Amino acid sequence: MNKQSIVFTGGGSAGHVTPNIAIINELSKNEWKVHYIGSKKGIEKELITKMGLPYYGISSGKLRRYMDAENVKDVFRVLKGIMEARSLLKKINPKLVFSKGGFVSVPVIIAASSLKIPIYIHESDLTPGLANKISQRFSTKIFTSFEEAAKHFPANKTVVIGSPIRKEIFSGDKERGKKYLGFTKERPILTVMGGSLGAKKINETVRDSLQELTAKYQIVHLCGKGQKDDSLDNTTSYRQFEYVNEELSDILAATDTIVTRGGSNAIFEFLALKIPMLIIPLTKKQSRGDQILNAEAFTKKGYSLTLDEEKLTKNSLIESLENLEKNREKIISMQTSPMGDALSVLIKEIQSNR
Repeated sequence: MNKQSIVFTGGGSAGHVTPNIAIINELSKNEWKVHYIGSKKGIEKELITKMGLPYYGISSGKLRRYMDAENVKDVFRVLKGIMEARSLLKKINPKLVFSKGGFVSVPVIIAASSLKIPIYIHESDLTPGLANKISQRFSTKIFTSFEEAAKHFPANKTVVIGSPIRKEIFSGDKERGKKYLGFTKERPILTVMGGSLGAKKINETVRDSLQELTAKYQIVHLCGKGQKDDSLDNTTSYRQFEYVNEELSDILAATDTIVTRGGSNAIFEFLALKIPMLIIPLTKKQSRGDQILNAEAFTKKGYSLTLDEEKLTKNSLIESLENLEKNREKIISMQTSPMGDALSVLIKEIQSNR
C-alpha cells in the first residue's frame, strides 16, 4: 500500500501540540507519512523532533489583538511564513493539513488553501482563538471540543466532537508512579500543573503553603522551564520537575487531586481520568479569557472547582482544596464526558481523505 502524506501544524504552547500527537500516534505508519510544520523555536519543535518525525520550522508572527509596533514587522513575518509553507507543501504534496491552532498555523493554512489542499482544524476552547478565527474561512472542516464553540463557526462545516485524548495517558501505573516519585501510601498525592511554561503565582503560592499542604498531601509540582526551586529538592513529600513526558501517565495514575490551569486539552484529559480538579485559569491580563470560560463550563457541570488567580493566596488555596476534598465523591460521580471518542472520529475523518 502506498503511503500518503499528511501535514500537522500548531504550536506556541503544549496545548496546541498534544492533541496532534494523540492523532499522530493512532495513524497507521503503513498508510501515512507524517510531517509537521511549526515555528523555529517553539515547544512544538522539541516535542515533535523527540518523536523522530520530519519537522520544518517557518517564520511566523505573533497574532495580537492590540496595537503594537511589532504588528507591522509581524505582517512581513507571516508573509514570509506563507511563502516558506507553500514551498514545503508543494514538495510534500499532502492529502490533508490538520491544524490545532496557534499563530504558526495561519501561514500554513493560507498556503494550503492556495494549493487547494483540504484543511481540517480543531478548536479546543469555548471560544475560538484568533488563529482559528482567521483559519476558518480557509478550512474544509472544523471540529470543536465544546458545543458552545460551534456557534462561532459556519454550521455547514462544523462538528462538535470533544477533545482528542492521548491514549497513552490511560496506560499509567499507580504503583510505578509512586515509585518514580519516591512517595508512600500514607498520604494522597496532589499534582500541581502550571502548564508547559509554568505559572509563577501558582508556583509561589504552592511553595508558600508547603508546610500546610504536605501535612495532608505528597506533592508533585510540574513548575515549568526554569522555575524549579533547588532549595526545596531535599523535601521528601515534595517533588518538582520542569516538565515530564514519558512518566506523566504514571504520575497521573498515582494522582488523587490536581491543581491545574484551564487549558482545554489538559482539563479534558483529567476529566477522562476522573481526577478531581481545582482549576486556576489564566487571567484576562495574561490571555483572551478562554481559560476562564473553560473553567466556568467545567465547574458549572460539576466536573471541578475554580479559583480565580486574582483571589489566589495561601489561605484561599488551602480552603479551595479542602472544599474540593469535601465534594470529592460528588465530583467524581459527575465526571463523565458528554462527548464520544473524539480521537476515533478524527482518525475516521482523516482516513476518508486517502
